[in-house]
Amino acid sequence: MARRLLGYEGIKDAELSILFVNDLQIKELNHKYRGEAVSTDVLAFPMDDVQCPRLLGDVVISIETAKREADARGYELDRELALYLTHGILHLLGYDDIKSAERKIMRRKEKELLETTQYA
Repeated sequence: MARRLLGYEGIKDAELSILFVNDLQIKELNHKYRGEAVSTDVLAFPMDDVQCPRLLGDVVISIETAKREADARGYELDRELALYLTHGILHLLGYDDIKSAERKIMRRKEKELLETTQYA
C-alpha cells in the first residue's frame, strides 16, 4: 500500500520503514522525540539526508489505538491502519496538520490518496 500511495504522488524507488507498536511504546516515543507524554495514533520521523534523498523516514503506528478507533468508528481495522499509514506518509512528504489551514489541506490529501485504494 505504501508503494501505491507513493507512486500516486510520483515518487518511485523510495524507502521508508513502518513500525507497529503498542500504546505504551508510542507514548514513550512521543515523549522522547516530541516532548509529549501521551499516546498517539501515528508518528512520522522524516529523514533529511541529502546523500540519500530517497530514504523518506519512519512511520510508527499504534495498533492498540488503531483497534480502539476502528471499533469506535465502526470501521475494519485495516481501514484505520490505511488511514494512519497515509497520514504518516504525508508527514514524511512535508505535510503538516498543526494549523487549521494546513490540517484541511492534509485531510483533503488523505481522502484523495485513500480513494486510490479500497479504503476510501
